[in-house]
Formats: sequence, C-alpha cells, structure tokens
Amino acid sequence: MNIILKSPCPKRQTRRDALTARLTPRLRISSLAFRTLRGRTLLHSRFLALGVVVWAATVSGTYGWGPAAHRLVNGSAIQCLPPEIRGFFEANRQYLVEHANDPDGWMKKDRYERMRHYIYLDKYGYFPYLNLPHSYKAATERYGKGRIGRDGNLPWQIGEYSLKLTNGLKSQKWDDVRENAAALAHYVADAHDPLNTTQNYNGQLTRQAGLAERFGIHLIDRYSNFFMLRPASAVKIDDPTEYAFRIALESNTWVDRILLADFTSLEGLNGYSEEYLNRFYTNIGTTTLQEINAAAHDAGSYWYTAWLNAGRPALPPR
Repeated sequence: MNIILKSPCPKRQTRRDALTARLTPRLRISSLAFRTLRGRTLLHSRFLALGVVVWAATVSGTYGWGPAAHRLVNGSAIQCLPPEIRGFFEANRQYLVEHANDPDGWMKKDRYERMRHYIYLDKYGYFPYLNLPHSYKAATERYGKGRIGRDGNLPWQIGEYSLKLTNGLKSQKWDDVRENAAALAHYVADAHDPLNTTQNYNGQLTRQAGLAERFGIHLIDRYSNFFMLRPASAVKIDDPTEYAFRIALESNTWVDRILLADFTSLEGLNGYSEEYLNRFYTNIGTTTLQEINAAAHDAGSYWYTAWLNAGRPALPPR
C-alpha cells in the first residue's frame, strides 16, 4: 500500500453558522450513505458471520481511539502552540505522550469514568440534536442524571478538565498541570472519534461488530506512519463546553461514512484480512487523518485557552 495522506486539516472554524454551513453537505452524503448501507445489510450478513478475524475483536471495556492515536494527538498538539507556552509543553513532551492514555486506565478504579469518554448523540433525536441542552444543569433537569450518565457526558467532561487545567496554571501546581493537560487532550481526542458519538459505537447495531477496533486501533497501528500531521495554530476557545459539543457534532456526521466504508471494504472477502484493511484505509483514511489532525489542533487550543484564562502565568522551562 503506497497511498500517503498529505493534506493538512484546515483550521477549524468556531462560529456556529460556519459550522452549520460546512456540515450541511456532509449530512446529505451521510443520509445517502445510510440508505445504501441499510440496503446492503442482509447481502453482507453471511460474510460478517463467517469471516475469519485476523485481528481479534476482543472487548477491552471501552471503545474509541486506541493508545497509538492518543499518543499521536498529544505529541502533535505541542507543535501548534505559540512560543509563549510551547517551551513548557515541549519540555514535558515525554510525560504528555506517555500519559496520553491514563483516563482509559482510570476506568479500572472509577466505575463512573467510562461515561466520560462518549456521548450517544443519536439518542436525542435527529441531527443537530436540538433536544439536548448543552448546559449540564438543563440537560439533567430535562432527562435526569441517570440517563445523561448512561448516554455519556464527554463534552461536559472536556469543559470540566479545561477548568481544572486553568486552575492548575493559576496556582502554579506544575505536576497537576501536566496530568490535567494530558487527560484533557485525551478527552478532546475522544470527541474527534465519530464512533464515540453514536450508540452504534462498535457496529453492533448493523452487524459490524468489532468496528471500533478496526477503525480506532488496527487502522491507526498499520498506517499511522503515513500520516503527515500538521495541526493549525492553536486559537482561543470562547466557551470550552460549547466548543466540545461542536467537535462531537461534527464528528457525528462521519458515522455513516465509516459504517459504509467498513461494509464496502469487506465486499467479496472472507474476513477482515490485510486486503480488507488496505481497502478500509483507501476508503476512510482521509477522514481518519483529518480527525487526528483536528484533535491535535483542538487539544493545543484547549491548553492555550487554559493558559490565557489563568492570566498568562510564567511557565517553568522544565
């Protein structure tokens, strides 16, 4: 496979009208893809049932980007920072990369941690899910804390960790700053995984079980060396929680495309072989690169925003 993705992710627009304008054509394509996908479900069910899985789709207890993707995001986020703070993050690069997956490990000790890594937007009606308030208080008043917890609270978790990082910078607790920065970038990256925004997170509702690992782990592990990550320069985020919802909404528009790419990549094959992965990469690789690139940009933007909101404190070089 010699395809190399080189197109950098364009700078993310933050105004709501710009977001809507950019997503509308994708939504039309997404709807067409879903209709096509639904028609192919029965046709491919035999292949899906009899396929020999080369990479075992074992259940790890969570879904989303795998370890390699999170390390890519945390490492690449540093290069989009302005000179005023880049030195500090560069000096702590090894820590930020090595601890990029800590929040996944926290699930073993905190039973509530899992719900902080996803949000099932499609349980709240139709895109752009206007029935779901973006205020946590309003959302829990309408649906109750139990349902909000079950359906995920990822955008609110990003808002909370943005505040934690800000407070750590204000108090100059540098160990807390490093830990919170690494965790915040992890949650931001989770929001950029389209499968973290849907109840069909593992393809289990469309007879595509194991999709989360094929998309978030195997694809990244096999082809990440081809990714040329050039995140746009970090920008200030006006409302960390609202921006997190915008990330999740945009990611959600890619769900049907991933489902369709998985179906078509398996066509004519007896299982999820190397040929399947080559096809899957051809069909969905640009989307994967775009979301990883955008995740790095947004992670850097959240770090930069926390520093600005903390009053621009002087950062130690190490």
